[in-house]
Amino acid sequence: MPDHSPHFARRVRSKLRREAHELLQPGPPSMQLLWPIGPQVPDDARVQEVLDLCMRIGEVLMSSGESVDETTHVMLRIAAACGLSAVDVDITFTSMTICCHRGMTAAPVTSMRLVQYRSLDLTRLLAVGRVIDRIEAGVVDVRTAATELSEAVSARHPYPRWVATVGWAGLAASIAILLGGALITGLTAFAVTAVIDRIGRVLNRRGLPQFFQQVVGGALATGATVTLFGLGAFPPGTRPSLVIAATITVLLSGLSVVGTVQDAITGYYVTAAGRAVEIALLSAGLLVGVVLGLRVGLEFAPPLEVAGELPSGAGRFGLSLAAAAVAAACFALAGYAPARSLLAAGIAGAAGWGTYGLVVQVVGIGPVPATGIAAVVVGLAAGLFRRGGGVPPLVITLAGITPLLPGFSAYRGFYQLAVEGVADGLVTITLALGIGLALAAGVAFGDFLTGPRRPGGRTVSDPAPDASPA
Repeated sequence: MPDHSPHFARRVRSKLRREAHELLQPGPPSMQLLWPIGPQVPDDARVQEVLDLCMRIGEVLMSSGESVDETTHVMLRIAAACGLSAVDVDITFTSMTICCHRGMTAAPVTSMRLVQYRSLDLTRLLAVGRVIDRIEAGVVDVRTAATELSEAVSARHPYPRWVATVGWAGLAASIAILLGGALITGLTAFAVTAVIDRIGRVLNRRGLPQFFQQVVGGALATGATVTLFGLGAFPPGTRPSLVIAATITVLLSGLSVVGTVQDAITGYYVTAAGRAVEIALLSAGLLVGVVLGLRVGLEFAPPLEVAGELPSGAGRFGLSLAAAAVAAACFALAGYAPARSLLAAGIAGAAGWGTYGLVVQVVGIGPVPATGIAAVVVGLAAGLFRRGGGVPPLVITLAGITPLLPGFSAYRGFYQLAVEGVADGLVTITLALGIGLALAAGVAFGDFLTGPRRPGGRTVSDPAPDASPA
């Protein structure tokens, strides 16, 4: 029988040599694992320039009352247009933070800025909007855009300050006429509001907190009206209490109710909560001022009865429609809107109030749903003007809802708290709050229907590194 052991041993030795040779051979290059993960971004200086530009634009939008959702998307669009794709933005009412991620081989760049609230200037907002359009179109580089933004932000108001005072006073006079007041009532509301605006400007220069400015404004409006009523300046049947209601509407027009509800609807709850606290505090200051003025006035003058229901009828409807248009245009003027925007603001105000009047008088539904329907019309108008260009949508939104603000219901609730009883007053104030929420929700829904579609989430796809060796 042949011996096969030497042949088997040779096969085993050959197999072991092959295995040892393959084990000792180097594998594929592992340098690919060391490649940076994430998008390729410019150097630190370039990143900082872009982030600073985004932050300054966001500050202007936030200080003008724009919602956090819109401000965030604008900042992300600006960053993407300037070459930064992996960017996160976080806004919390009084501050904003922006971070640019640069993969795993470079540290992220983060910048934070406090929002400095200034007086509303819709012309400045329009100028900043033009800078944004030029950046997204690639017409200007980052440094040129920063220079144009500085010029837009530091530019003087387009009108003298007294023109803004005339705008606020004209808003009060128009609201008084809108609510059914006589000519003397509108003129009185004009004069009282002008005095309040000038005094408020002096107090603002001295750094008095906004809460106390609201207290002073409410007390002056009530005290001046009660004094004139006690002196017999109002003829019988002129409803002098509408002067207070109109002034309260002016003081309420500066509150960012729309932005607050938009922030809550779009999921920015921290900012919405901060704005809600601000609105509640300033409304409480207005309540304190009005109640204080009524309490003191009752000691020296006959009771100033709260105005009854708003007048209705075909003839009155036409006058109210004109007054609503003038009120919206006056608000835009007080906010330093461009002259060509006044007509658009007036149309939006007339459309909103006209819708409200038709729904209440024809359909016969309550003030809260009627206000919501009218606000949807205003939101639709703002969205259409956004597509048409030339007029900032915020001008249409703020001016269009001004005739619908619950100044009349708020005054009635304040009067009931001061004179009639807490229970009735709380019910009426709750109604005024419901009207305000319906306004904000309706505008947000109308703007959503006509606004540009946005994806649910923001994703950034990074290019896969080339596997081939350099």
